Amino acid sequence: MSKNKRQQIWQETKALTPEKMVLAHHVLEEVRAGSPVMDALRRHPLAGGGYLGKYALVAAYNQVVLKGEEPDEHLFELIRMKPVRTLSGVATVTVLTKPYPCPGECIYCPTDPRMPKSYLPDEPGAMRGLEYEFDPYTQLLSRLQGLESIGHPTDKIELLILGGTWSSYPLEYQEWFVRRCFDALNGVDSDTLLAAQTLNETARHRNVGLVIETRPDMIDLNELSWLRYLGVTKVQLGAQSLSDHILKINRRGHTTAVTRYAVMLLRAAGFKIVLHWMPNLLGATPETDYSDFAGLWDGFCPDEIKIYPTQLLENTELHTCWQRGEYKPYTTQVLIDLIANIKPTIPRYCRVNRVIRDIPSTHVVEGNRRTSLRQDVHAAMKNSGTHCQCIRCREVRKKQVAPDKLHLDDSDYLAANAREHFLSFVTPDDRIAALLRLSLPSPNSPQTGLHDLKGAALIRELHVYGQSLPIGMELDNTPQHCGLGMGLLEQAERVAYQAGYKRLAVISAVGTRQYYLERGFERGDCFLVKNVQ
Repeated sequence: MSKNKRQQIWQETKALTPEKMVLAHHVLEEVRAGSPVMDALRRHPLAGGGYLGKYALVAAYNQVVLKGEEPDEHLFELIRMKPVRTLSGVATVTVLTKPYPCPGECIYCPTDPRMPKSYLPDEPGAMRGLEYEFDPYTQLLSRLQGLESIGHPTDKIELLILGGTWSSYPLEYQEWFVRRCFDALNGVDSDTLLAAQTLNETARHRNVGLVIETRPDMIDLNELSWLRYLGVTKVQLGAQSLSDHILKINRRGHTTAVTRYAVMLLRAAGFKIVLHWMPNLLGATPETDYSDFAGLWDGFCPDEIKIYPTQLLENTELHTCWQRGEYKPYTTQVLIDLIANIKPTIPRYCRVNRVIRDIPSTHVVEGNRRTSLRQDVHAAMKNSGTHCQCIRCREVRKKQVAPDKLHLDDSDYLAANAREHFLSFVTPDDRIAALLRLSLPSPNSPQTGLHDLKGAALIRELHVYGQSLPIGMELDNTPQHCGLGMGLLEQAERVAYQAGYKRLAVISAVGTRQYYLERGFERGDCFLVKNVQ
């Protein structure tokens, strides 16, 4: 057991009184003997009233393992809190950038001088940023400690940097911000970003994905190379609408053609692409929104989407439009009906990350106030006999997987100037255990100026689903660490070679470089590359 892990366990047990630790060990033994967790907790109430939290059970479990007892993964699964947070195979951690002017003038965005543009201080994902004065190191460190205290592995971290428009911040700030994030993951301060990235290749907390959000009109050739220098692997773009008229009257500041070109550039450079789409903008109707959504699969073909219904908030220009009678928010039922109708049309290669912004209902002036919209939509789809086939709806999650029962699926589709192969290992009941996105650029694909990508097929994503496990650990009948990733890489090589490509490039996160280097890839300038035959 590492020194850091020992220190973490010591801190956990120190935070609990001796009396609580004794209770926690009694509860743990009852759970080990077969008692349901909540029943065991209720049989051991606290002296002052109430009951122990699961975090105390996790601390007690870690204490007995520290003393030399053999780890019991089944027991650990029973006491783990909120396992859904790492069921996608990694732990996602969000950090917020400082308030800074945004080049956009969108009429629906709230403005709070304490926050980055479009964020509110009491949004669940933004409160931590304000609490820690937007310091990346302390934000990330507190989140790591929080995840570990409730029993989640933090070996594989997808880092999500949010806050306004990332590309509008000074380059010096961007580099410092990312370096300090890596310092928090590494547990060591570095003088340069390169040094921090190098350390993270073998660190305890490895970065397996780095995500930023920006505007389509900020993406150009220089931005591509800069994002790769930082270690970015996924880009969220605010498309909002594919109607130039809607974009104009909502003062978005760019056209649909600009969004299309940005998506083409990002795809040609190997990035994973997330598009934000907003129904109920000024000038839209449920009918026009339905048609607009269909356009997302005409060339744009995002890997993931976030559906952010427009929310009417004070201190926005949209609120003034509403006061003049020029804008009418959809009711909750109209919104549920709209999303329930469009969700079954989403292609199988796309993942729906969100269907609503997590803005507290107290800020909403009129219209939908329900943040549980996803559940409402799924209930409506069930009643109508329809279902969604997006990746999120088909992930294996906690399901047991027999590797010999999986079949390899290759779904190919045309995106703008590229043919995409969505490779996946799928269970007999159509659950995704692992996926790989292979992009084959066409002769008309934009030139990125990135030397590593010249004449190469691109692996834009490799992901194995199932409960996240510590690096090097294996469990029976779980997708993690049972060779699915290697199987997809071998298939990607075959597909690329048959299509006439002699080189394969992968947009590796810093913390996954060793994985690819051990499988025949070599270091390039910004990507890992391999000759195929």
